[in-house]
Amino acid sequence: MIVKYGGNAMKSPELRRAVAREIAALRAEMPVVVVHGGGPVIERELGARGIPSEFRQGLRVTSPEAMDVVEMALCQLNKQLSQEVGAAVGLMGRDSDLLRAEVLDPALGRVGRVTGVNGALLRTLIGAGLTPVVGCVAVGPDGEALNVNADTAAGAVAGALGEGIVFLTDVDGIYRAYPDPQSLAGHLTRAEAEAGITQGWIAGGMIPKVRAALDALEAGAPFAVIASGMREGVLAAAARGEAGTRLTP
Repeated sequence: MIVKYGGNAMKSPELRRAVAREIAALRAEMPVVVVHGGGPVIERELGARGIPSEFRQGLRVTSPEAMDVVEMALCQLNKQLSQEVGAAVGLMGRDSDLLRAEVLDPALGRVGRVTGVNGALLRTLIGAGLTPVVGCVAVGPDGEALNVNADTAAGAVAGALGEGIVFLTDVDGIYRAYPDPQSLAGHLTRAEAEAGITQGWIAGGMIPKVRAALDALEAGAPFAVIASGMREGVLAAAARGEAGTRLTP
């Protein structure tokens, strides 16, 4: 199982440790790969250095100066998460070309689109009984770091390994009429999700997550789940298909 972890669920140290315990428990049932971002941590470090944050279409505009801070912040967080999960190895995308990428749009600066995943490295670590914890910094054609959206990085890893993925976010899943709890969709096919984007009931910040999920399915993942990472116990339930919204081809 691939677990994408980040965002608001990382703001609380207590919740972060709770998610780490859930990941460790899930590992007793199946191998796990964790892919994480770290928006709140990055924001804090950029602010401390007086570097402004700018987003375009949900992506952080990343100057070379900002890229250095992004990589530093994610490296530190990566080691903390690895320690909390236990029996884990923290990796960044630059390690053994784990995540290869190209510049997505020069106007965004050092922002990348994943073009390749070193799946053999991940399988080797899993085979040794270790949980890979992957930070979303990739290596570009010039050998320098690129900032990659964590959702799309996680989707690329799921596709490369041909395994299911759970995207942990700050809502319970995809709603047909948000925030009506009765409208939470337990299951959507690819066609239904595409229609939701076209019709507008999948909107705003949910669109990038759904796109990442659909890309993972296209690349070979058998399913993708979008579920809340803000409550304890959700991860195992999502893995069983009992929480969140499950997307299938």
